[in-house]
Amino acid sequence: MKLIPTTSNNQPKTKKKMNLFDVYPLYDITPVKALDCTITDKNGVEYLDLYSGHGVISIGHTQPDYVAKLKNQLDNLGFYSNAIQNPLQVELAEKLGKLSGCEEYSLFLCSSGAEANENALKLASFHNGKSRVIAFDNSFHGRTSAAVAVTDNKKIVAPINAQQVVTFLPLNNLDLVETELKKGDVTAVIIEGIQGVGGLDEGTAEFFQGLEKLCAQYEAVLILDEVQSGYGRSGKFFAFQHHNIKPDVITLAKGMGNGFPIGGILISPKFTASHGLLGTTFGGSHLSCAAGIAVLDVIEKQKLIDNVNDVYAYFLEAIKQVPEVVKVKGKGLMLGVEFDFEVGPLRKKLIVEKLIFTGSANNKKLLRILPPLTIKKEAIDTFIVALKESLAELKA
Repeated sequence: MKLIPTTSNNQPKTKKKMNLFDVYPLYDITPVKALDCTITDKNGVEYLDLYSGHGVISIGHTQPDYVAKLKNQLDNLGFYSNAIQNPLQVELAEKLGKLSGCEEYSLFLCSSGAEANENALKLASFHNGKSRVIAFDNSFHGRTSAAVAVTDNKKIVAPINAQQVVTFLPLNNLDLVETELKKGDVTAVIIEGIQGVGGLDEGTAEFFQGLEKLCAQYEAVLILDEVQSGYGRSGKFFAFQHHNIKPDVITLAKGMGNGFPIGGILISPKFTASHGLLGTTFGGSHLSCAAGIAVLDVIEKQKLIDNVNDVYAYFLEAIKQVPEVVKVKGKGLMLGVEFDFEVGPLRKKLIVEKLIFTGSANNKKLLRILPPLTIKKEAIDTFIVALKESLAELKA
């Protein structure tokens, strides 16, 4: 006879299972496949993707050339450490330099945007021997130690992160920046090309140009966080290029791999490399480089930055049909549509009833629009109709 384990009260023991750590609020939607700007769930329902999973999908879901390149690379070699020669890293760097216009920079590869910002801050501190950082109100730079310390959100900064010395300032106030730089202990100024999670605010051209001059004057490193705003999303390869400046360090990730984890920092010639200065286990793997090369090839071949600018102009005209919109913030296909009310119910209606993914921000009155760079004008028309219908239904 088979014995059944029992508890002290003679009840059968319940078999335990591992659960996921519950840190994400989830919609009851289970995607199983996707193509370009369309996501299909397990029930066969199709959704228009105007969010790209936090702006990650740059060249469209399951883009055929991208998929083929990854499959071919995986058939040969997916990973080995950075202790060996990897010609794919060299190819990626050369293509990135050419397409972005940043040939004079060097590339360090890593695996995420947070890791990119972490290494950028570390590099700055090694370079000038200082430790305090200037960041900006409503900034978001990641969730690792130094990256989260320079993120303006106390809810996600643990005491161990708060040991970092960071000064947060408002955007577009150069006098305050100079006051802090004059103290002589600032290693870096870190700023997003366009703020993402914070709500699509951005510095003026005058502000960015002033930061460049002040950082040079006071020997601080200017770090441009282009993790979300880079790779063509703003209508130029990098958002800082709208302002005619040259940062010391540029951080990138998200659209760099179209869903494959890859990040990097572009490092100006003022920095000297040495063995062991920076390092990573997974950054620059054969498979991640194949993804990165495929993304650049498609951006160039399909002229996706031109498409970004065309669709952006179309969007600005089309959104005028919606009188409830107070303002459109951002540039290119990194946009915030602002209302004079909190948009939680509107966003939920768009997803659940109109089958359109959009994003949220710390600004609760803002819908974030971050579609793949392949988006067509017809999709914008679909969004405008759904937005007008949803607003009318919420008022009824």
